[in-house]
Amino acid sequence: MELFQYNFILRGFAVGIVVGTIAPLLGIFLVLRRYSLIADTLSHVSLAGVAIGLLTGISPILTAIGTSVVASVFIDRLRSSQKVYGESALALFLSGSLAIAVVLIGLAKGFTVDLFSYLFGSITTVKPGDVTGIVILGISVIAVLTAFYKELVFISFDEDQAKVSGIPTKTINTIFILLVGLTVAISMPVIGVLLVSALMIIPVVTALQLKRSFFQTVIISEAVSLFSIISGIISSYYLNLPTGGTIVLIALLLFCIMFIVPKASLGPSGNG
Repeated sequence: MELFQYNFILRGFAVGIVVGTIAPLLGIFLVLRRYSLIADTLSHVSLAGVAIGLLTGISPILTAIGTSVVASVFIDRLRSSQKVYGESALALFLSGSLAIAVVLIGLAKGFTVDLFSYLFGSITTVKPGDVTGIVILGISVIAVLTAFYKELVFISFDEDQAKVSGIPTKTINTIFILLVGLTVAISMPVIGVLLVSALMIIPVVTALQLKRSFFQTVIISEAVSLFSIISGIISSYYLNLPTGGTIVLIALLLFCIMFIVPKASLGPSGNG
């Protein structure tokens, strides 16, 4: 247990637990509403934010949060305007933000160690001052999700009916996409901007294989996410592997187990 002697490991665990807790809470609504691409789009937007931070000398986490929040608002406005189809709006921001990131990286004289860490995750990039801010943001995301939990569930299963029932779907959708943007940005140090969407989606898809109730699915996805985070950090330390990739691979392994085992237990006929 020598790894717990290092402060950067403890900071990584603190941020990882926060991220591992809130990612599936948002991911369950993304999966049910078929909005999985939003997380991937905002991760590319965050990459542009990281490039801005490295170029200007500002904290990349702060610039990533700023760009994610601004992009979230514009994505929601484009989607709700009905002038651009939902997936087309996401494609515009995904390709556009990636192009901006590439240009800014070129201006910053190419790839650096810091940029590589933000791309693929490295707990050594978590600064002491970052932990407090990330924890506060994480608690804020959980609080907002709790406040709008019933409305989000209703909208996820039947948005038209929710609108007829008087629920302010447009406002709640805007708040939700802002929460996704914040979560993507604060997940960068541990998971990396190119892998963070996987932590939102894979644990939820894994839990859905068990075909339980909505609440049970959330609990199972939380367990999968936290186990992947904790075991991924420990494994990456002892095996000298990139943190983000290790976490995502463990989550994928759990998905494969959940996908194969229930079907195998049914037998060839499928009726046990």
